[in-house]
Amino acid sequence: MKVILKQDVESVGSVGDIVEVKNGYARNYLVPQGMALEATRGNLKQIDQEKKTLELQKNREKKTAEELANKLNNTSITISVPVGEENRLFGSVTSQDIADSLKEKDFKIDKRKIILEEPIKVLGIYSVPIKIHSEVEAKVKVWVVKK
Repeated sequence: MKVILKQDVESVGSVGDIVEVKNGYARNYLVPQGMALEATRGNLKQIDQEKKTLELQKNREKKTAEELANKLNNTSITISVPVGEENRLFGSVTSQDIADSLKEKDFKIDKRKIILEEPIKVLGIYSVPIKIHSEVEAKVKVWVVKK
């Protein structure tokens, strides 16, 4: 039986693929679980329309992410921290601290999207990458200064 996959199915195919599967597998598992539709003309047209809509939505999201990335690339934030001997920080600057500083500048960035390989423990200027979208990444200049 030919079916159109509505979601990724391991060892069968990915979304939108038209695959040939055994009748029982399609009738008893794929269709009732909402993972597939029978490959009829009407269903093919419906899937095509859904693909177009999904593509438009992805393009819109990517465009807004690129606009945000351009704003973030031109942004620098200053984080003042207490220091001890030899300008060593008490604690460290984490992605949460960077997210809070960005929030003060009206950027709502989730701390999990800020890519710090390790917390910042020394005064200085850092270029911190932020993963905004799966294909879009921005860099924010972070100034870590003495309080």
